[in-house]
Parts: sequence; structure tokens; C-alpha cells
Amino acid sequence: MKKKYVAVMLGLVLSMSTASVYAAGSTAVTVAADSSSDSSTDDSSGDDKNAPQGEKTDGEPPAKPDGDNSEPPTGEKPDGEPPQGDGQGGPGGAPGGQSQGVESYDAANDYTEDATVDGETLSSTGTDENVAHISDGAKVSIKNSTITRESSDSQGGDNSSFYGVGAAVLATDGEAYVSNSTIDTDSKGAAGLFAYGDGTVYAANDTITTKQDTSGGIHAAGGGKLYAWDMTVETNGESSAAIRSDRGGGTMVVDGGTYTSNGVGSPAIYSTADISVNNATLTANGSEAICIEGLNSIHLFDSDLTGNMSDDDQNDCTWNVILYQSMSGDSEVGNSTFEMNGGSLTAKNGGMFYTTNTESTITLSDVDITYADENDFFLKCTGNSNQRGWGENGKNGADCLFTATKQEMQGDVVWDSISQLDFYMTDGSILIGAVTDDESNTGEGGDGYCNIYIGEGCTWTVTGDSTLTSLSNSGTIVDDKGNTVTVKGTDGTVYVEGESDYTVTVDSYSDKADLSGVSSTSQWSDYEVEKSEELA
Repeated sequence: MKKKYVAVMLGLVLSMSTASVYAAGSTAVTVAADSSSDSSTDDSSGDDKNAPQGEKTDGEPPAKPDGDNSEPPTGEKPDGEPPQGDGQGGPGGAPGGQSQGVESYDAANDYTEDATVDGETLSSTGTDENVAHISDGAKVSIKNSTITRESSDSQGGDNSSFYGVGAAVLATDGEAYVSNSTIDTDSKGAAGLFAYGDGTVYAANDTITTKQDTSGGIHAAGGGKLYAWDMTVETNGESSAAIRSDRGGGTMVVDGGTYTSNGVGSPAIYSTADISVNNATLTANGSEAICIEGLNSIHLFDSDLTGNMSDDDQNDCTWNVILYQSMSGDSEVGNSTFEMNGGSLTAKNGGMFYTTNTESTITLSDVDITYADENDFFLKCTGNSNQRGWGENGKNGADCLFTATKQEMQGDVVWDSISQLDFYMTDGSILIGAVTDDESNTGEGGDGYCNIYIGEGCTWTVTGDSTLTSLSNSGTIVDDKGNTVTVKGTDGTVYVEGESDYTVTVDSYSDKADLSGVSSTSQWSDYEVEKSEELA
């Protein structure tokens, strides 16, 4: 939902010719915020404290701006969202500090009228100051320019993560077109490009480097929109996802480019928004690759994605892609969606997919997957120990719809009795692994289930004794030696008499798989945005 703000010019307004840039030194724009507060997050950058290792949040999040009617989860597992992120996203956690919301923006260059900046150098050294702020419906083109932001006194935190305070280029009401330019920031909370509220950012062929914490590469929050083509982005701080979103969400569409994050708690993509990416290289060198919180989505097409999350005692496991609900209030409770069509997915540590305390939909189609040396699991759909505040103990499971199309998969599928998992294999998909019930974090347990559907031409190669609720099989189930696996009921009924040493135990069995429940597959053309002439 878009967050409203009221622009108020402080000081004298400088009039300049329409052919030149309208810039007022260190002006301020007021952002209205109500007095209500959301639950705390992991890093003041807006990354929620309860997030996974991806990104961290600082202390208490600021009050919600007027117009934001979303409420944080109540504590019990919502239908469809795994908790886990901190502010700016992710299972990591970031620096903190209490924030009460933004009252004003200070900007070295404040644009309230249409303007063009070509071949210039724009800079800012002020505390929590933007280099360029676009408001009042202005349409501003910045091209062939150098934009620098440096401040040792800036705080970053929630005001930066949620509202764009201290970002290099911030659009809060209007349109920013940034092309063929270089953006360098060395300040806490200094994102490269930030779209907030009624602001829209269009960017192409820019190089962005951020050095400090809570400094995403490209960032949207509060309903802002950001569209990017062929960018080169590198972030180096904590809570600094290369593609980052935060409280209030928004829309981000990325076509081409290279996006790299190097900091702890800094995924390649942290999503509390709707994000679509095509033909890009996405690398997280110190964090999980993807973090999706709540009612938000990531759609990847023909992209190469890599994560390298380190082990952390606060986490129940180590993962490469997480879908969760952190209970921080940074995102609405609802279904988290991850889709990957083509391209490659690499995990350098831990398991591949983890969903907890949320509803989620995961769809894979013909993705080339590379696993960590210690591949703990392919998919884990369970509750959590609540060390990070992700839901109520014994009630924070996951509700996941997983669909594999033309997909090779390796590793165990893990579920528990407070979760619900429907796992579909279609179009020749292959799974090599076991299916196990892990009751470590279920409290008194529940009536959850794990249903496996194996379509014609698909194969499940069983690597250990397995337990699930319902098995519907129109394909092949064998062990790694090609032996038929025994399938028996919990009541002792033998449905399939096999020769393998492994047994699959089920409540019910069918030799036909109904695949009507599979998730749909989208195409890049469903999200693609035409590149503006302003970016030529």
C-alpha cells in the first residue's frame, strides 16, 4: 500500500530556468507518520530483527505513515507466510536504534520541478542527507553523472530502510530517470536508488557501489516503484541486499545486470514487495540468496542465483532460499511466492529451501541446481524454535504448495505435524532423497500433513526410509540401485511390495496422481516493462 506524505519546503525556494536543475541546498520534506508502532525488527535499517540470516534490523521500527493499514501478525502461524526477516530483510539482523518515523528529508539537491542533469557531479556529506530528492510530482532526468554520498555521522536504521533517509537518489513523489551514471555511497543507510510512496525510479546502465550497513543497491518501500535495466550493483555492508525492499512494499522489475552483496545478512534479494527479475546474475557472498517475507513475491527468469549463508546458532537450520513471516510488522501476513523459471541456483552452504510460519508457494521449472557439499535438505517445511520470534511455539509451521516442472532435485524433504505440504512432480521431474517427519518444534503436535504427487514420467529415487501422509504415484519409485521400494500403510497394509531395503510409510496410497493442484507458471512477458526513452 502506498504511504502518503506531505511535502513542506523549509527555507527559501530558489528559482532557476527550466532548462537547468532546480536544486536547493539542504532542504527538507516532511513525511507524516501516525503514532502507532509495529513490533520490533532486527535492524534499524528496516530489516526485521526476527529475520533469518539475511538482513538485520535496528531496534524498534518507526510508526507507520498515514495510509498504511497493514497490521503485524498476531503470533500464531498465519496461513501462508514463514516468519524470518529483519527489517531490510532476512535472517540476519542488523544494527539498531529506535526510530519514531521520519519528519523531514534533508537533501543536498532538492528537485520539486522538472529538471535535467547531464554530465554533472552531485554529492552529499551531510548527516542522514540525500544527494538528490525528487518530490512534488517532479520529473527529473540524471544521466552521465557522478553521484557520491559520504558521511561518518549518519545513523542509517529504520528511517533509512523504511523511508529512504540518506539514500543517494530518493523519489518520494515524482519520477527519477537515472542512466549511464556512477553512484558511490560510504554512509550508513545510504542506498543507491530508493523509490518510496508515490515515487518511481527508472534506471539503466548505472554502476552502484555501497559500502556501509543498511545500504541496499536498489531499494523500494512504502509502495514505491523501481524499474532497472542492465545495472551493475555491489553492496558491502550488513542488511544491504543488492535488490532490497522494506516496510510498505512496492514493485521492482529488473531486466539484466549483475547484482552482488558481500555483507552478512545481505541477500541478493530481500523481498517485502513484488519483485521480478530477468536474465540477471545475482550473488550473495555472505548471506542466503533469497529472503521473502509475508504477502510478497519473487519471480526469476533465466537468471543465475547464488547464496552463501553461514551457520548461526540462532537459526534452526541453514538455508539458501527462505520464505517466512518474522512477526516484525514489516510485511502483511499472507502467501509468500517464489518462482524460478530456467537459469541456475547454487547454494554454497546448508539446505536449499526453508519455509516456516507462513503460507508459501514455490515453483521451479527447469532450473540447474548446484548443492552445498553438506546438503542438509532440499525443502524444509516446518515450525521453528522461535528463537527469533517467528510465531508461537508449536503453532508456527508452514503451509506450502511446491511444484516441480521438468526439474531435477536432490536432498531430503522435511515436514512436521504443524505444517501442510503438497509436493507435486510433473513433466519428467526427478527427486533423489528421503521424505522425513521432524517433530522437533511441534509442541503438542497438530494435524498437519505431507502429500506427495508424482506425475507420469517422473521418478522419486528414495535414499532412506520415508514417512508421509498421502502418496499419489503415476510415475516411478525406486532406490539408487533401481530396486522397487515397498510402500505400506500405517495400518500395516502393503500397497507395493518392493525389493529395496527402504520403505515408504503412508496413511493413504493411490497409483494415480491428480495434478490439478499444481501452481501455475508465469512468463517474463507477464512482468516486463518497456524501457523509457528517457533512459536512452
